[in-house]
Amino acid sequence: MSSVDADDADAFFAEVDAASKKAIWCALATVDGNQPRVRMVHPTWDGRVLWFATGPKTPKARQMAANPFVDVQFQVAPPDFIHIMVRGQAELCSDPGDRHRAWDVIDYDLTQFGSTGPDDPNFLPVRIVPQRVELSEMFGSVNRRVWRAD
Repeated sequence: MSSVDADDADAFFAEVDAASKKAIWCALATVDGNQPRVRMVHPTWDGRVLWFATGPKTPKARQMAANPFVDVQFQVAPPDFIHIMVRGQAELCSDPGDRHRAWDVIDYDLTQFGSTGPDDPNFLPVRIVPQRVELSEMFGSVNRRVWRAD
């Protein structure tokens, strides 16, 4: 394993973004009381921030409000076998600027999930601020690199 230093962080996150675009769905792990919960989401990178959308009354929104620590796992299918792990804190965003930013950045049609726009009260953007990001191949056994927040 090698650590990504500050000078290489921008290039590292560009690689992470490119690799993550090959994965359609990701596993998001939250905590419900003292039990882990995992479900599928489709997050989008925006520089060093990860966005996805949910509804304000979903179990995952309640869980992240109670405990913002999350893990996200991207798994890119063969032949690439790229693995991305993100550990960070989820922020449920109600600020209009954040809502519009997320609506513009998220790379799929949010109206397919019932949202009508960034001001729709049923649209809840979630920003994940990473503390640790791991990029590797072959399930972590090859070319494993880790970035950590300062």
